Amino acid sequence: MTHPVVLMPGPMTEHVMAACAARFDVIRLWEHSDQDETLRTRGATVTAIATAGSPPVDAALMDRLPNLRIVSGFGVGYDSIDAVEAARRGIIVTNTPDVLTDDVADVALGLLLMAVRELPQAERYLREGKWRSGPFRLAPATLRGRKLGIFGLGRIGEAIARRAEPFGVEVRYHNRRPKAVPYRYCATLAELADQVDTLVIATPGGPATRHLVDADVLRRLGGRGIVVNVARGSVIDQAALIDALRSGTILSAGLDVFENEPHVPGELLALPNAVLLPHVGSASVDTRRAMGQLVVDNLVSWFERGTALTPVPETPQPEPAHAPPGRG
Repeated sequence: MTHPVVLMPGPMTEHVMAACAARFDVIRLWEHSDQDETLRTRGATVTAIATAGSPPVDAALMDRLPNLRIVSGFGVGYDSIDAVEAARRGIIVTNTPDVLTDDVADVALGLLLMAVRELPQAERYLREGKWRSGPFRLAPATLRGRKLGIFGLGRIGEAIARRAEPFGVEVRYHNRRPKAVPYRYCATLAELADQVDTLVIATPGGPATRHLVDADVLRRLGGRGIVVNVARGSVIDQAALIDALRSGTILSAGLDVFENEPHVPGELLALPNAVLLPHVGSASVDTRRAMGQLVVDNLVSWFERGTALTPVPETPQPEPAHAPPGRG
């Protein structure tokens, strides 16, 4: 019995690579000096892709893999995978929801607290020995009495809302459609920004949400406004955000994601009212291992039962195959 052939376009965690190697015939494409030749000679044997998001899985790559049936992605976001094109071709795309929800929601609240109370600035003040000369300045804001808007009330957004409630904030949200939740719904992002002074971004990335948080949305938040982004850097117009922070259009921002990672503009690094983290929302050992295991489990389930565990909405679960696909 032959093993299914899985293409790995770029490096993944050691756990994923080892678990895949134990079950599948894995093509580690980044290790091949002539990747084009590898795809030409072996592309037709590939029935699955395991990917951490780079390089992207687009139509051009799918063209090289005529028997591709599933793309198993690492992470809840899958904007690096053309899921619409995959759906058109009958290819299942999976992601890793739920297992990272709590960690990302924790980081969102941490960023919010750091931004509103200027905790990183206070720590630097202490480390630089300035406390001996006098106390750190009073924080210009507090969480009490704030109105928190969540852009994207999915699993992570709801977890953020639940964590925020004990701080005495009023939660509102914007989604494509309202949900059965105890929070007020705003039909547009502009309406949400008009009604809140704190905006947490937890919506998927990709072309549909690119730069939706623009200069107008930031202006609507007002001078007490705080923006926290744990989604994708592309959702915010980064240049507009820099201008808003520099001019005092909003008070501060807490960012775990950026437009062109790992490159962060010097203008953003220089701003004292920006709290910046290097995309660590899900970066704990336990969570990353659980995410990696779900990547593998989706592949195993597909090849053994013909169904995936966590297909994305664009590629709904097909009827179970009568025989496991990809077996020889």
